[in-house]
Amino acid sequence: MTTTETRNKLYYTAGDLSDLLGISLGHSYKLIRKLNEELAEDGYMTISGKVSKRYFEKRWYGYEA
Repeated sequence: MTTTETRNKLYYTAGDLSDLLGISLGHSYKLIRKLNEELAEDGYMTISGKVSKRYFEKRWYGYEA
């Protein structure tokens, strides 16, 4: 996937996170599950196997995207 395609996404998949962070797919799924649990606790709707790009960047890099 090119940088432009990744930039235009609203959600990251496990494959996207695996490529971005250099981690295994299994670890990517665990990370997505944890982030989605946090969102669900705050009352947000989530999609299994995907995480909001904005929320990921906020939690991982510490800034609003």
